Amino acid sequence: MGSFKAISCWSAPRPGDVEAFERHYWDVHVPLAAAIPGTVSLTLTRTDEGLEDAPPSYYRVAETVFESREALAAAMRTPQWEALRADAAVMYERFGVTLANGLGDPVAVELTAEA
Repeated sequence: MGSFKAISCWSAPRPGDVEAFERHYWDVHVPLAAAIPGTVSLTLTRTDEGLEDAPPSYYRVAETVFESREALAAAMRTPQWEALRADAAVMYERFGVTLANGLGDPVAVELTAEA
């Protein structure tokens, strides 16, 4: 079975809004995302630190997997998708966040270890 992934990267909320953002994210936005028809999996990460002592590039990352590009396209035509987009607009205004998105076919790589 194939898969197609949508990756959404949130910027940090304004200082002082972190707790309210997190509450809204978990109580409102995540349930909307979890209700998108055709979703195979949803993985959420809060990036608290960056590599090599750098600040993280994003505050939160959401990885949503669909069976195919066509399944994502169908999901984007649903009322659930529209509700998710409308809530994202509320979050932009309320918390001063931005959202960067990317789509693609995930490829698993066999790991090797050197002795």
